[in-house]
Amino acid sequence: MSENTTTQTPPSGGRGAHVCLSPALLPLFNVADYIVVVIDIFRATSSICYGIENGAEAIIPVSQVEECAAYREKGLDYLLAAERDGSVVEGFDFGNSPFSYTSEKVNGKTIVLTTTNGTHALHLSRAAKKIVIGSFLNLTALSNWLKTCNENVLLVCAGWKNNFNLEDTLFAGAVVEQLKDHGFVLDDAAIAANDLFQAGKSDIIQYLKKTSHSERLKKLGIEKDIEFCLQVDLTRAIPVLEGDKLVKLEA
Repeated sequence: MSENTTTQTPPSGGRGAHVCLSPALLPLFNVADYIVVVIDIFRATSSICYGIENGAEAIIPVSQVEECAAYREKGLDYLLAAERDGSVVEGFDFGNSPFSYTSEKVNGKTIVLTTTNGTHALHLSRAAKKIVIGSFLNLTALSNWLKTCNENVLLVCAGWKNNFNLEDTLFAGAVVEQLKDHGFVLDDAAIAANDLFQAGKSDIIQYLKKTSHSERLKKLGIEKDIEFCLQVDLTRAIPVLEGDKLVKLEA
């Protein structure tokens, strides 16, 4: 950062609910002052929430495909999941489609996961007080838990290769909608995200059909993944990072 760049800090009065619109902007926040919610709606955080709900013992997020592959050498019964640019990386068990995270496949298993955007955002947020995973699938459970925490909240949108995207920002706005009347002080990005949610909330699926990521997934023939990821409150599990593993948050 240049010497003229200021780092955003939580408000002195009340809890902050702030939105980071891209991982590239994370250096502008004092991440250690926040509970971070990592958001990658299409599809990593949706699949993580679904997998933890369906009994996955843990999900280990790693940044690189090579790190994921290295777990094969450990001789443990891990499932290896790797996605790049929307497709499963050759030689891995699956990618980040939520349909790969059913109870039949993941119950009792540990999964090692790397994705284009979501795991990248998570690793950049490691200095946070706590990291949890958000998706439309666990929207209300997540929001209700955040209300009970006497902490500032930073909603980190994974975006697409460090660029802004609509779906993650709209979900951040959906969380802000549930927090804004509960003593949270919003920053401008949170206000803008909530305005976006107001524009799209009457038909989220239709609103997000125009996103660039939706178009990428459609070209791969996986429109069903998009609709699945936009289901609201399908799960109650909140994945939380404990050490190097995402596990189910215990109330």
